[in-house]
Amino acid sequence: GSASYEFVIGGTATFDFADWLPDPERLKPELLYIGTLVTVIEPSASILREWAMQVSEFAPVVFDPNVRPAVMGDRANYITKVEKFVEISSVVKVSEEDLNWLFPGENHVAIAKKWLELGPALIVITRGFAGLIAVTPEELIEVPGVRVDVVDTIGAGDTVGAIVCEAIINEGIHNLHGEQLRKMLERAALAAAITCSRKGPVPPTSAQIRESAANAIYR
Repeated sequence: GSASYEFVIGGTATFDFADWLPDPERLKPELLYIGTLVTVIEPSASILREWAMQVSEFAPVVFDPNVRPAVMGDRANYITKVEKFVEISSVVKVSEEDLNWLFPGENHVAIAKKWLELGPALIVITRGFAGLIAVTPEELIEVPGVRVDVVDTIGAGDTVGAIVCEAIINEGIHNLHGEQLRKMLERAALAAAITCSRKGPVPPTSAQIRESAANAIYR
């Protein structure tokens, strides 16, 4: 059920955000979720980083590197680009596949702790069927994956990102620790499993998560 991708950028429109990014001071957003190719490929990367820094004055920034080495295979340059956004983020949601490519052979928790020193309050590592790990300066919480018949993994990571954003907005980022953080991870694992049981990126509604919680089987 795992997906593979091909990205075709040559001859396509540039990622030009210069003239239409919304004014964070006027809109006062609750949260910014940002990531993927636009954060590493110019001209978008520099423009979006400057804008995200402005947004961070009003709202937490959640960053998902969503590494695509097929587009930019220079590992050292990719790490530099990613860590520029880690520095201005409140939370980083990153997959084990991302970390394996960026830092081959290195311990994922050690990388998360290094990133915490750059500024974020929380690093969430997704590990597919193995579940999730949350790392903060004070604690490390791990939850298993939820057993499911996998149809399609597309959208599972984004589903986790949505649950993280939901928790930040509903609970407040400074309240995501201890049991509250564990509950968020368990909810994310369940929601991602439901997404994987469907064809295409179709995440569950809150009601569907509640309905599935009673029957969830953790690995």
